[in-house]
Amino acid sequence: MSMTSPPPSISPHATPAPTGFALWNLGFRPLYLLAGLFATLSVPVWMAQYAGWLGAHAIIAGPLWHAHEMLFGYAFAVIVGFLFTAGRNWANQPTPTGATLAAIAALWVAARVLALTPFALAAAAADTAFALAAAVALAVPFIRSGNRRNYFFVALLLGLGLVNLAFHLGMAGLLELPLQRGLQVGLDLVLFIMVVMAGRVIPMFTMNGVPGVFCARLPWLERLAPGSILALLAADVLGAADPVIGAVALVAALAHAGRLALWRPWLTLKKPIVWILHFAYAWIAVALALRALAAFDLVPPSLAIHALTVGAIGGLTLGMMTRTSLGHTGRALQTGRAELFCYVAIQFAALARVFLPLAFPSFYLQAIIASGVLWSLAFGVFTVRYWPILSRPRADGKPG
Repeated sequence: MSMTSPPPSISPHATPAPTGFALWNLGFRPLYLLAGLFATLSVPVWMAQYAGWLGAHAIIAGPLWHAHEMLFGYAFAVIVGFLFTAGRNWANQPTPTGATLAAIAALWVAARVLALTPFALAAAAADTAFALAAAVALAVPFIRSGNRRNYFFVALLLGLGLVNLAFHLGMAGLLELPLQRGLQVGLDLVLFIMVVMAGRVIPMFTMNGVPGVFCARLPWLERLAPGSILALLAADVLGAADPVIGAVALVAALAHAGRLALWRPWLTLKKPIVWILHFAYAWIAVALALRALAAFDLVPPSLAIHALTVGAIGGLTLGMMTRTSLGHTGRALQTGRAELFCYVAIQFAALARVFLPLAFPSFYLQAIIASGVLWSLAFGVFTVRYWPILSRPRADGKPG
């Protein structure tokens, strides 16, 4: 991709920049923007709380608030934004726009705000309403078009909503639930969504974006890769013994490492908009390997969690948000300095959070702060750079 700056002068025949307000024209627009802003601001709040710079708070005290909001706040918003956009193409039917889309986004915002208040049940209601609204809004075009192949995405949204509600009720003391297990199940569901979507789009984007590259697929491996994640999900739901979880995670790590190798990631290094997806997928294999090691008490479990959340979720969502934002607003799939900064920063954020504590345990707090700063910078640059892209009409004048 070209990394050069635009010329200082613009041809009089060049297409003028689009004007107007288009934030509610398609699902990715408001949800990507809100997710980027939330990712930018919430992590510094968590770092301040973790470092003891904030007073005790009934809702955000401890790491559970941070874990919940990164998973059911940030990641869930990006997933819904992507599915509303992709779902329209899969079904050739409209997904929410205008006032309906604004109302769904408002439910997400309400849940994020209420999570910082003592009104725990109101936060649970807003979060659950967002999940239900998203699932129904995705189900309608699929049912109208008979798109049974993608019904399972509706089930996954409902599953995330159910786990989220159970977590809220557990936090409020209304449900007997091991909260950490609930978060792990939610992570497994998000991981499964990423694995399925990555398998669909990364080989296609790679072969389209890097001439001459062929991404091989082995049918048995394409079944084993998502199947191993479902097995891990089942083990977590059932509370399986650590050796069982370790064995399943190890098989999954090998399956996903093998799958990625067949996509030839080393040939994508000159195409940032492609390599970011490969790097993010590599973090999935790393996270699963670390989870296997953690199950046998060889490394702390938090390393596996943050390899998945910072490296895989952070990297894959940044890569997909930039790509789909450009493509679905009629712009060329070209990365500039802003995108490259975001991609590099999120990689170093993951490296700092996972491997610095492993190599230098005495610098644990410094590693968290360094990772958090890099994460916030990555998403801050994304939010500033993509605000005009996400809020203005398509550059080609088409709807969406």
